[in-house]
Amino acid sequence: MTNRPPAVAGQFYPADATQLQHTVAELLRATSTGERTPPKAMIVPHAGYRYSGAVAASAYRQLAPARHRIRRVVLIGPAHHVFVPGMAVPAADTFATPLGAIPVDRDAIASIADLPGVCVSDAAHAPEHSLEVQLPFLQETLDAFTLVPIVVGHCAPERVAAVIDTLWGGPETLIVVSSDLSHFHASDEARRRDRATCRQILARATTLDGDDACGAYAINGLMQSQSTRSLTIEALDTCNSGDTSGATDRVVGYGAFVLH
Repeated sequence: MTNRPPAVAGQFYPADATQLQHTVAELLRATSTGERTPPKAMIVPHAGYRYSGAVAASAYRQLAPARHRIRRVVLIGPAHHVFVPGMAVPAADTFATPLGAIPVDRDAIASIADLPGVCVSDAAHAPEHSLEVQLPFLQETLDAFTLVPIVVGHCAPERVAAVIDTLWGGPETLIVVSSDLSHFHASDEARRRDRATCRQILARATTLDGDDACGAYAINGLMQSQSTRSLTIEALDTCNSGDTSGATDRVVGYGAFVLH
C-alpha cells in the first residue's frame, strides 16, 4: 500500500496530534453558527487554521448529527502547485495527517477513471494543501470514512459535474469542495468582491473564475451538477485574513456554504 503523507502539517495546522485535535475541537466549539440539517455538500476554505479555521468550522459543525452515517467523502479542490489539464486522482491508497491515515476509496476512483478529463497523478496531490487542510476537520467530525480526493485544474464545469454526479451516492456520501475566495486585495475591496462571489454561488452560477475564488472550477462543477438542483444553498460565514491577522493591505477571502 502507498501513502500520501502530510505536506503542510506544522505550517497550515499543528503537526502534533494532540495539539491538532485540541485546535480543531476548539474551532468547532467556538463557532457561533447554529446546527442545521446535515449538509449533503459543502464549500469550505483551505487556508491556515489561524486564518480560515473558524469559517471552515461553521460548516463542519453541521456534520455532527450525521457523523455515524457518512462513510465516504468526495473531496475536490484546486491544484495550486502542479498543472492539471482537467482533474487528477491519486494512485496512493491512503492519505495521512497527524491524526492517522484515511483509506482512499479505490472502487469510487475506478468508477470515474474513464470520464473525460480524469487522470491519475500522485505528483499533483503530493504538495497540495487545498485537500489536506480539510482532513483533520473530517477526522474529528466523522467516524470511519473513505476518501475520494480530486484536484481540479482548468476544467469545464460539465466535466466536473459528471464526476460529482457519478460519485453522488446516497446519505453515506458527503461532497466537500475546498476553495478560498478573492486573493491579495485590500480588505474593503476584498469584501466587495467576496460579497459579489457569494451572490453568484447562492444563484448557482457556473461562470466563476480564478479572480473570484481559487476553487472556481470545482465550484462551477458543483453548481452544474444535476444532483444539486433540488438542494438549498446557504452561506454560513465569511471573513478575510485581515480579520484575524490585522494586516489589511493584501488579504485572502474565506466563505463557508452548505447544500442540503
